[in-house]
Amino acid sequence: MTPPGRVHIIGAGVAGLAAAVALSGERRPISLYEASQHAGGRCRSFFDSELGCRIDNGNHLLLAGNSAALAYIERIGALDTFERPAEAAVPFVDLATGERWELRPNRGALPWWLFDSGRRVPGTRPRDYLEALRLSRAPATATVAAVLDPKSLLFRRLWEPLAVAALNTGAEVGSARLFWRILVETLGRGGAACRALVPHEGLSESLIDPALALLRRQGAEIRFGARLRGIEFADGRAVELLFESSQVPLGASDSLILAVPASVAARLVPGLTVPDEHAPIVNAHYRYVAPAEAPLFAGLVGGTAEWVFKKREVVSVTVSAADRLLDEPAESLAGRLWRDVAAAYRIASVPVPPARIVKERRATFRATPEQVKRRPGTATPWNNLHLAGDYVDTDLPATIEGAIRSGFAAAGRASRDHNPSTAVIPVTMRRTDIPETTEDRERALP
Repeated sequence: MTPPGRVHIIGAGVAGLAAAVALSGERRPISLYEASQHAGGRCRSFFDSELGCRIDNGNHLLLAGNSAALAYIERIGALDTFERPAEAAVPFVDLATGERWELRPNRGALPWWLFDSGRRVPGTRPRDYLEALRLSRAPATATVAAVLDPKSLLFRRLWEPLAVAALNTGAEVGSARLFWRILVETLGRGGAACRALVPHEGLSESLIDPALALLRRQGAEIRFGARLRGIEFADGRAVELLFESSQVPLGASDSLILAVPASVAARLVPGLTVPDEHAPIVNAHYRYVAPAEAPLFAGLVGGTAEWVFKKREVVSVTVSAADRLLDEPAESLAGRLWRDVAAAYRIASVPVPPARIVKERRATFRATPEQVKRRPGTATPWNNLHLAGDYVDTDLPATIEGAIRSGFAAAGRASRDHNPSTAVIPVTMRRTDIPETTEDRERALP
């Protein structure tokens, strides 16, 4: 009997880890290569000497409706590392008027919450929300602002903040179709799908370290500092990996998953078309313990900051599509963004706490209709090479959920390389609720 071929996974970001985790229950050996000295890519934590504590390199909000992310978290045994509020409640503050409210969709998919003025955006009517159905019929070329009324109160206080955060692009140029998919998988499924998952400690402790631990227990080979500079192709397949200091031949039954950034994939794979415009995200992390009554996160309207997150030792804010902030000095940004935090949390605006400004200049591809057309699928012309990453076409923007789905899809194709009659175990949760107890978690496993 021919031994099962090895799966080579290039890139230990979330997409590559998801592929490795999905395949870890199979008998095939796994090699995971990462160019840097750490896993996680843009989704990780690190100790910041300037603040004297650990911080996340960015802020990512996971929801119960993120079925692939939940399956991944369950597989790596990390669900208990998240704080899980009992209900879906998204606080908002209008910094221009001082008005505060909570968006509180009811648990089920039937949206009766729209008829409760205390649960919807103040100043809006139930029928205003029906406008979102236009997104479902939008052509591929349509933008969010071309389909939804940008002059409406609901647009300013809900649609635009959600679209900018999800698409990392202004609503005037962001893809209407991608925004529709976000709404379908969150508000469209009701409050059960909108409940937040917030790491107790950090992104690495919840999403990265447990995955590495699982892979090591399963015997996977993990190599850091392994930068791939080329791939040799022959006879319709990838046949050799060319690293900076070594070459790794691929056996006849080996599979290759390329889970690297879009620009790297385009350099390695001949003729590959990928999104080639990227948008920045600016995050500010403050060494400050927020008041106990402050919400875990809140949306900010009418200011510079868009979302604020309360963590154990840190308060963080995020600004998506942040082109306008890239050239502003860190000290100026720290003061400007802290004023938004102070207004949101009703705390003093001076002095500004110690701050760390992180500017991700190429955080994600710009989710415009033109760039969406450039997204490749998982499959490639080479029968043993499969793509993963948040730029791959998953019908979602560049999010953690999209990255994990791409990794699962690539794992499924690699599984079929070995045995065409089977595929990797389905890795989606069968319910949108978060299991509350050990017994519930066991029932919820795929």
